[in-house]
Amino acid sequence: MFSSSRLRRWLLPLLVIGLLIIDLEIAYQIPSIHDRLAWRLDVYGAEVRRLLFPQPDTLSTPNPRAVESARATLTALAPTPSPTVQATAVAPTPSPSPTFAPLPARVVLDPPRYEKQLFNNCGPATLSMTLRYWGWTGSQVDTAAALKPMQNDRNVMPYELARYVLDHTAFAVVIRSAGTLTDLKRLIAAGFPPIVEKGFNESDVEKKYGWMGHYNLLTAYDDAAGHFIAQDSFVGPDHAVDYETMLSGWRAFNYIYVVVYPSERNEEVLRLLGPNGDEAYNQALAIDSARGETGLLTGQDLAFAWFNLGTSLVNVNDYGPASLAYDEARYAGLPWRMLWYQTGPYFAYHYSGRYPEVIDLANQVLNQRDDLEESWYWRGMARLALGETQAAIDDLRNALAKHPGFPPAVVKLQELGELP
Repeated sequence: MFSSSRLRRWLLPLLVIGLLIIDLEIAYQIPSIHDRLAWRLDVYGAEVRRLLFPQPDTLSTPNPRAVESARATLTALAPTPSPTVQATAVAPTPSPSPTFAPLPARVVLDPPRYEKQLFNNCGPATLSMTLRYWGWTGSQVDTAAALKPMQNDRNVMPYELARYVLDHTAFAVVIRSAGTLTDLKRLIAAGFPPIVEKGFNESDVEKKYGWMGHYNLLTAYDDAAGHFIAQDSFVGPDHAVDYETMLSGWRAFNYIYVVVYPSERNEEVLRLLGPNGDEAYNQALAIDSARGETGLLTGQDLAFAWFNLGTSLVNVNDYGPASLAYDEARYAGLPWRMLWYQTGPYFAYHYSGRYPEVIDLANQVLNQRDDLEESWYWRGMARLALGETQAAIDDLRNALAKHPGFPPAVVKLQELGELP
């Protein structure tokens, strides 16, 4: 006789298979429910993967031997149990601050026509609304066709948003980190609605899905109410996000912000950015700010602060200290989806020679989601470095299967003679 626990273990996969068959039958009969089917396939597929590969609450912690070896090769560490990673980048040099007029207590821009995101389409939908603010006439269907040609692609990176703007429109774009609420307000007050990427911690969503990354287009702020107004492609139009929630969620993405604007207004935008108009200054500021937060925060916020330090060091190619900052972030406890959205650890570990760490992290990600092209790519790169050429080629081809035309995979396969 089966015990009840064994019976449940067998029944769940059978139930999943049965529901998939039913949905497939319906889909062939009624094509209009394609989006619903895609959602069910996504949910059921994730459930099967969780049965086979139980997911911890956080990313795995690093291999202790690899950490100790990496620490031993770097001299820029304080001799404490939890080392402070020192940056080789030059700290921001004091410069005359531009004189800004006092900000109004409340500013409301005319928002673009709202666009509810299609399946997995947060980035394309938010970018589409931003471009429409400036008179563009397309939709998220247009942006998604270039940004994520496969529907199941889980995320679009900020640099990919910027690349779309430069390659497909006449507009200009800047990306900066270490932003402040004042930076966001100043841009809104001047008529430049910024895009922010932040942790999605809205309570009505988190109960269903857990922590995720998400883009918002900010079109208003109100100091008396203490909130921004976001055009949120998932939650809805004119969604109020209080200042504290914004800061808390934004921290997970290094306080990054993207500004799209008409090219002829470039000088105006640079003046609004102040010293952050200089990208090198902004990179050094991000290192300094993240390092400061590692001494102030606790819990998951501390994990984000260490992660931000790692990312900021990767941005200046300081991979050894970056890898150690990411180690500290993983010890503090990162959300298990973190590498869906930010792949700095792959860069840091790979270029520090910690190839098994790259493979271990990529395996953890791909066991839960096999449609993240960046994880396929970096696992392939690590395997290539270890001399596992055919396995590396297979991974790089998988990256292209998940994201046709993914530039890093194309370039590497061409170098290997696998593509013309």
